Amino acid sequence: MTAALKTPSNIIATSRDLVQIHEGRRQFPYYDTRGKLTIAVGRNLTDRGLADDEIDYLFANDLVIASQVCQDLYPSFASFTPARQAAPISMAFNLGKPRLAGFRRMRAAINRGNWQGRLMKLKTAFGLVKPDIVARLRGVRRP
Repeated sequence: MTAALKTPSNIIATSRDLVQIHEGRRQFPYYDTRGKLTIAVGRNLTDRGLADDEIDYLFANDLVIASQVCQDLYPSFASFTPARQAAPISMAFNLGKPRLAGFRRMRAAINRGNWQGRLMKLKTAFGLVKPDIVARLRGVRRP
């Protein structure tokens, strides 16, 4: 009787299990024993970083989360023009739900359909909102 030859997929599966046992699995960045910034299952961000497709995957997931935040905070979000959807998505992406929800007057104005009222004040609100965001919310396209 001869031993079955391991296919590359078997080797990868066995290696995956062994590496995960040794490296662990972490959701947040940490410094490994050599001082390298690492994430997930031993991913050395210091030396290797991320490939473009990995960046695109993470970015796409984060945009979906930002869009869901906006759907939660703005009941009529689906009826906004694409430019008006893009502005709060950008804000949600950068601020997260708790901080975006903190813009209570802006949220109330938008939910009332008042795109002009409080929006100009966003230009300087904590230095967080850029003029192009205000322009998009007002329905003015800027290059």
